Amino acid sequence: MNELVSLLPPAMSLLDAGLLVAASLVTSFISAAFGIGGGFTLIALLALLLPPAALIPVHGIVQLGSNAGRVGIMLKQVVWRPVLPFVIGTVIGASLGAMVVVQLPPWAVQLALGIFIIWAVFAKLPPIQQRYILLGGVVSSFLTMFFGATGNFIAAMVKTMNLDPVPHVATHSLMMTFQHLAKVLIFGLIGFQFGPYMILIIGMLISGFIGTIIGSRFLTKAGGRYFKPVLNTILSLAAARLIWAGVEGLLAL
Repeated sequence: MNELVSLLPPAMSLLDAGLLVAASLVTSFISAAFGIGGGFTLIALLALLLPPAALIPVHGIVQLGSNAGRVGIMLKQVVWRPVLPFVIGTVIGASLGAMVVVQLPPWAVQLALGIFIIWAVFAKLPPIQQRYILLGGVVSSFLTMFFGATGNFIAAMVKTMNLDPVPHVATHSLMMTFQHLAKVLIFGLIGFQFGPYMILIIGMLISGFIGTIIGSRFLTKAGGRYFKPVLNTILSLAAARLIWAGVEGLLAL
């Protein structure tokens, strides 16, 4: 038991590690079954148990595995047209984020993301043209270097393409895979040490893949009945939380 604890990150108990491994399974199920919400939930849980410096990179590598697992399962359902411009935007945005020394005010980003998501849910938006998808890749990848979970932003873009449930999740997952890959590589290049967290990360990747398999099957069997209302509900709740946090931050200035 003591040997196992010694492999965990500093000051983390075996119970805490077990909770995070279980959370990875549940949140991967949520993302696979409902298209969004898992990464947002996971980063909130990680923030309770990880030091701030490790939060974004560890979340990034776990989400990379979770999204890559969904892509592997749903690859034939991916809509490829928006992927290349998004990847180009991802490289640009993540690189710019790595060069920024002064962190953006959290309240400003929270308000902007929340308002954008509400607009995308309730407005009848036309499909986003490729030049705007590139811009979306730049903005979301820049922001993910500071705030981690921008899956809601990307889901709101993909939602305007009016895809069926499985192609929506497959396309969104591929975009997120590229974004998290870029983020993890950049954090490695700027010196973050993943080694102390590797056992925890491996456990969360394994449990996350199990959650992805279960959630993907659930989506395929029942997605047509519940997908759009559940997706809109999750996006709206996430947006309301972002806007509330942004207003609180603004009022605290």
